[in-house]
Amino acid sequence: MASGNAIRGSRVGAGPMGEAERGESAPRLRISFWCSNGHETQPSFASDAQIPETWDCPRCGFPAGTDRENPPDPPRTEPYKTHLAYVRERRSDADGEAILAEALAKLRGEI
Repeated sequence: MASGNAIRGSRVGAGPMGEAERGESAPRLRISFWCSNGHETQPSFASDAQIPETWDCPRCGFPAGTDRENPPDPPRTEPYKTHLAYVRERRSDADGEAILAEALAKLRGEI
């Protein structure tokens, strides 16, 4: 028994019309990019588009370049720094001692 809905499962615009309905597509170029892990990616660009220097590899996320023998280096990841590590970068031990002495003097009421 059919439910009586003849167009069930189809959508507006569905069908074999293809390019006749949408017009012809722009000429395309497929450019190969390689990452440092050896993965190859071939994105498609319009023939008149500017090709980027690097492309992110969809498999590992590293940057990929067009030179297979010399791919871009993966980005360096810096370890997490604590607040104290940043303070130590800005201040020398002598500066720290002077600030500590000043704070202690203020607490003792000497200033």
